[in-house]
Amino acid sequence: MAELASPRQLRVAFMRWALICVPAILLLGTISGRIANSDEGNPWFDALSKPALMPPAWVFGAVWSILYVLMALALAMILNARGAKGRGVAVALFLIQLGLNLAWSPVFFAMHRIMLAFGLIAAIVLWAGATTLVFWRIRPAAGMLMLPYLAWLLFAGMLNWQIHERNPNGVTLVPVRGDTQIIIQ
Repeated sequence: MAELASPRQLRVAFMRWALICVPAILLLGTISGRIANSDEGNPWFDALSKPALMPPAWVFGAVWSILYVLMALALAMILNARGAKGRGVAVALFLIQLGLNLAWSPVFFAMHRIMLAFGLIAAIVLWAGATTLVFWRIRPAAGMLMLPYLAWLLFAGMLNWQIHERNPNGVTLVPVRGDTQIIIQ
């Protein structure tokens, strides 16, 4: 006999998903940033010419923490929507865009590949946009929770592009340890 869940049971189930998703996504974001050395004191990043709209370094950590929490809560809503049409597709889209997101910091900060990182942001915007639309169809609140992320991605993409324009040879600014550079003049 299948019984409908009470509102209390649904809230408890959502909280379980949130207690898994929020720490997991925050941890993954932190690991990505640490691997990439995206904190203050990255000699390569410090050497880049930055656009006027570049926020202070502390803003990025604060904003990304908030965005990862919002994204995780949106995912928890979708995971809690058992039996919802498109739930599996929504989760798959989310995981793809999250994987691309987590790859951005190593590509930009560790590999110093500014344009590849810009291409990643463009891909993240597309996948996150699709994720937001599918989330919205399943749970409008989950779609709304993804909107600040999309806005920040557009801003980050603009910053990434401006950094490229100001540093067309940015990859060569600070050699990576163990990097052999031969300059022929």
